[in-house]
Amino acid sequence: MSSKHHKIRVGISIGDFNGIGPEIILKSLKDKTITDFFTPIIFGSGKLFTYQKNVFKLQTNFNYINDAKEAQAGKINMVNLSKENSNIEFGVPTEESTKMAIDSLNTATEALLNKDIDVLVTAPINKDEMMKYGFAHTGHTGYFEEKAGKKAIMFMVSEGLKVAVSTHHIPVAEIASNITKENIKTQIKQLVATLKEDFCVEKPKIAVLGLNPHAGDGGVIGKEEIEIIQPAIQDLFSEGIMAFGPYPADSFFQPEKYAAFDAVLAMYHDQGLAPFKTIAYEHGVNYTAGLPFIRTSPDHGVAYDIAGQNIADETSFSEAIFTAIDIFKNRDEYQELRAHRLRPKAAHASHGVDEDLPKER
Repeated sequence: MSSKHHKIRVGISIGDFNGIGPEIILKSLKDKTITDFFTPIIFGSGKLFTYQKNVFKLQTNFNYINDAKEAQAGKINMVNLSKENSNIEFGVPTEESTKMAIDSLNTATEALLNKDIDVLVTAPINKDEMMKYGFAHTGHTGYFEEKAGKKAIMFMVSEGLKVAVSTHHIPVAEIASNITKENIKTQIKQLVATLKEDFCVEKPKIAVLGLNPHAGDGGVIGKEEIEIIQPAIQDLFSEGIMAFGPYPADSFFQPEKYAAFDAVLAMYHDQGLAPFKTIAYEHGVNYTAGLPFIRTSPDHGVAYDIAGQNIADETSFSEAIFTAIDIFKNRDEYQELRAHRLRPKAAHASHGVDEDLPKER
């Protein structure tokens, strides 16, 4: 459904309700004019959110529905997954809070795949606890890859810095063996497509980081840069893709360096996310790029240590909502422009062609 013809329907999964998920959701929706911009659809529990809004002294009213299809524009909609009272123990993951997180995510994702919502914003989950109860992935990225049937990229985005990671949630000991020339080429091509379609960057420039300290120091500290990363960059450059590097990660994240590029491909999780979260701080968003649907989340976790204290900052979650909306609009516009560009134009006499003349045989 085109973003020009309706308010974008933003689905929200609640994460672990004993963490800060419901708090940052409620705070992000506290402005009474918020529904002028989009239609929120929370996949949670009315009784749970009523309790939490009272804890955080927020005046939020919900439109309770049984299915996302019933959502109404101009209201904060709540798909009521449970009508029972919830046992809330702030700061402690429990079987109940974990199973609710799984149910919320599964139901919201089903609505996303069925196009009953336009985008999905996920509150933080406790991956370890969820795996105890049948969740088969070490994070959201793998979960959504399975649902889409294709590989995605963990893409951390903010106004001034965008960082993707070549390997996701894997042990450090397994990083090197998971970095291949073909993977890097595929990921950079995905990044280029994402930057064009979702972020309106006409000619993306990608910086690629090295794996080893000092990008291998010419092979002295490792040969992955010489044997894998640099050949991948050279192949891409010969295809007209502006990929550069590999750059030493320890000195790359200086404003005058990263600002020259539209995105950065780091080789592993902490190499990219540690500097990103330091630089972007509260404004960072985690975007699962390269999939046919749009999913974002804040760039932080469940924060059990501050849960229930009314001090959680909702900025990153709000940024995740509006980033998802912007991506939906950008992608919609990109696809419309491509459709018009590819549509053949009929010849007319006004264009120097007389349609009444007999056609050549």
